[in-house]
Amino acid sequence: MKPRYFVTGISTEVGKTITSAIIAEALEADYWKPIQSGDLDNSDTHKVKALISNTQTKFHPNSYALKVPISPHAAAVIDSIHIDIDKIKLPETANTLVIEGAGGLLVPLNEQNTIMDIIAPDYKIIVVSRHYLGSINHTLLTVNLLKQQGFDVAIIFSGKEHPTTEQIIQKMTNVPVIGRIDEEKEFTQETIRKYAKKFAKNLTEFSKDILSNKVS
Repeated sequence: MKPRYFVTGISTEVGKTITSAIIAEALEADYWKPIQSGDLDNSDTHKVKALISNTQTKFHPNSYALKVPISPHAAAVIDSIHIDIDKIKLPETANTLVIEGAGGLLVPLNEQNTIMDIIAPDYKIIVVSRHYLGSINHTLLTVNLLKQQGFDVAIIFSGKEHPTTEQIIQKMTNVPVIGRIDEEKEFTQETIRKYAKKFAKNLTEFSKDILSNKVS
């Protein structure tokens, strides 16, 4: 079975969608965003589709497409629906699959379930970490929770490089680092291809559990 990569973040707006596009391009993988909150005319699926240039990637529909850009549990109330995680069905594909979460791990979907409840045990988890005041704590909490639950975890750093933050995160989590996505003026198909080429080997090695704990 081809690997399934779940992309989560330490917070919102840290670079999950760009990261998902890079991974999908690097591995010519399918893309799926189970839950989209808001911006339905320019959703994350639309954004990733615009950034992908290979011809193998397929884009699977959201299980839930909510109108308001807030936490899924609250957006669902506004839309008068209840998010049932049993209705979030993995797309049928023989290809590698990139799954993009909504916000962080403990974003609520309803009164009982969070994003973490839709992550299957065999998923390879990519945590996107971006430097800001408090990001070390958020990264350690996210990675350690995943490790405690037995998941295979790796990190991608995004945004302006901050060596002391990244070094302590690497040391204290002791998980693989796929690489870093710099603060680009614009993300285009060409930019995505550049990072895809750079990250491809590390992503493949991570899926085989042999990646060393180094930034490429």
